[in-house]
Amino acid sequence: MNKSAKIIAIDPARPEQAFSRCRQIIAAGGVIIYPTDTFYGLGADPGNKAAVQRLFSLKGRKGDQPILLLIADASAVDQWAAEIPARAKSLMNRFWPGPLTLVFKARSGIIPDLTANTGTIGLRVPGNPLTRDLLQYLGCALTGTSANLSGRPEPRSAEEAAGIADLVDAILDGGPSAGDKPSTVVDVSSGGVRVIREGAIPARHVVA
Repeated sequence: MNKSAKIIAIDPARPEQAFSRCRQIIAAGGVIIYPTDTFYGLGADPGNKAAVQRLFSLKGRKGDQPILLLIADASAVDQWAAEIPARAKSLMNRFWPGPLTLVFKARSGIIPDLTANTGTIGLRVPGNPLTRDLLQYLGCALTGTSANLSGRPEPRSAEEAAGIADLVDAILDGGPSAGDKPSTVVDVSSGGVRVIREGAIPARHVVA
């Protein structure tokens, strides 16, 4: 198989051409690899159960591991979170767009696979403008787990992600990722602030 055939180059002057192909794939229940501000991610429609299950299968991810979502802007939080505590709003204002994933109490009706039956959902507005433009064009959130098999290194470019090209429908090439660490993950579901994973943003900056 020619893995390069699945790589969609982005024309900076007309990115909607590449975005349109991605929208067709996502609408059909497909899975793409796309650039974020941390690593390249595996994108599927989080409202499509079959697509989410396919994502778990191709990644080799266990069912007890939740999947975070990337959203275009903070206004989309209400679609996924049952409530937005005051501390969460403060962190959103300080660190979004950027590499901070906030874990909220999930709204009812969300596909259980995304939450790993925890009742919570992780959300992030990515710092990469290209990623936000893609999300705006798609008109929906995307799953944001890294584009690698579980336990393997996270890819920082389309070329590195091409190792699993035969498992996905397309790779959106946005150039090398600027990040070298995953997002910092913070649980705000109970109204407080609990750091689950320290990543690109130091934990001391979040809890201060």
